[in-house]
Amino acid sequence: METTVIIVGAGPSGLSTAACLSRASIPYKLLEREDCSASLWRKYAYDRLCLHLPKKSSELAFMEFPSSFPNYVPKKMFLEYLDSYISNFGIDPLYRRKVEAAEYDRDLKKWKVRVRNSEGGGEIEEEYVGRFLVVATGETADPYMPVVEGMERFGGEVMHSTRYKSGKGFEGKNVLVVGAGNSGMEIALDLASHGATTSILVRSPIHIMSRRMMKLQVLLGQYLALKFLDSLMVFLSKMVFGELSKYGMKRWEKGPIHMKRHHGKFPVIDVGTFDKIKSGEIQVISSEISMVESNNNVMFKDGKLHPFHSIIFCTGFTTSAKLWLKDDDYLLNDDGLSKVSPPNHWKGKNGLYCVGLSKRGLYGSKVEAQEVANDIAAQLHCV
Repeated sequence: METTVIIVGAGPSGLSTAACLSRASIPYKLLEREDCSASLWRKYAYDRLCLHLPKKSSELAFMEFPSSFPNYVPKKMFLEYLDSYISNFGIDPLYRRKVEAAEYDRDLKKWKVRVRNSEGGGEIEEEYVGRFLVVATGETADPYMPVVEGMERFGGEVMHSTRYKSGKGFEGKNVLVVGAGNSGMEIALDLASHGATTSILVRSPIHIMSRRMMKLQVLLGQYLALKFLDSLMVFLSKMVFGELSKYGMKRWEKGPIHMKRHHGKFPVIDVGTFDKIKSGEIQVISSEISMVESNNNVMFKDGKLHPFHSIIFCTGFTTSAKLWLKDDDYLLNDDGLSKVSPPNHWKGKNGLYCVGLSKRGLYGSKVEAQEVANDIAAQLHCV
C-alpha cells in the first residue's frame, strides 16, 4: 500500500500530525499497534488523572478545548476532546498494526514499513510505502519496571502505574509507591485518600510547584530572561513548600526550567500530596530498594526493613521506535528521543521526521506537527 506520508502512532502526537496533513491535503496512513487511539489515556491511565498544564497549553493542532471544559481537563473530558478531534479532521487510524521494521529504499527514495496486522484475529504481514515517515510513537510507549533482587519472593501485588486505576481495594493496606514524578505523587495521594497506609520512594531531587506557580511561569516567560525566571520559581517554591529536606526529599539545585530542558524532567505539580506528606499520612522513603527479603518484607539500602502488601512502580516508560527503525543514525538517539538540536529537532534525513519525542509535552508536539506538515508541503510543492 502506497501513500505520501506514513505516520506511526495514533496518540496525541500522531493525531495532531494527521490533522495538519489533512489541512494541507496531503495523503497519509496512520498506523497504530493498539486497538484504539491514545491508548495510554484510554486503557492505561488512572481514574483521577487530569492534564497537568492548563488547557490552552495542552490543545492539539487547530482545535481548542470547549469553553465549558475546566482549565485542568480530566481524563474523561480529554478523551471526549480527542474523539471530537478525530471526527472533525476525518482521521481514520489503522489499528492493530504493529510495525516490525521501517527501512529507507535508496533506489525508490521512499520508506518501506513492514507491519503485522492482527485486526481480524489472525496475523497478516503488510507493507506500506511512502516518501515521508513520521515517528509519533510517543515518549511513553512501553512501561519500564526496574529489576529488583528477590521480587519473585514478594507475596503481595506488584504492578506498574499503567495497571493502577484507583485506591479502591487498597483500604487498610501498606502500599509502596516507587517513583516521585507526577504519576507517583498523584497515585500516592489517591491511595492515602482511600485509606491506604502509603509510602513513596523519592530518591532523585525534585521540584514541587503549584498550579498557580506554573501559570505564573508561563505568563512571565513572555517577559523575563529564562535564567532569572528559573531562579524566581525556585524562590517561590521555597516560600510555598519550605525546605523539602525536612520531609526526606531533595530539591534540584538548578531551577525547574533548567531541569526540564537539560534533563527532560517535569516538575511535580502538587494537587494535595505535599499536605499529606507534611501531615505524615504519606511517608517518604529516600533510600533505594536493596532486595525483597521474604514474603512481604522489603529491604532498603539504608538497612531498614518495611513490610508492604502492594508495590506500585511509577518508574516511567521506554520508547519503542529504535527497535524497528532502520537507516537512521541522525534523528533519534538510543533512547528513541530526538538528538537533533532545536529548532529543527523534528527533522531527520531522507524524509524522516519525529513528533512528540523531544520532551516538550502536548504543546511541543502540536508545534512539531505543524512544522513537519509545513516542511513536507514545501517539499511536495517544489516537485
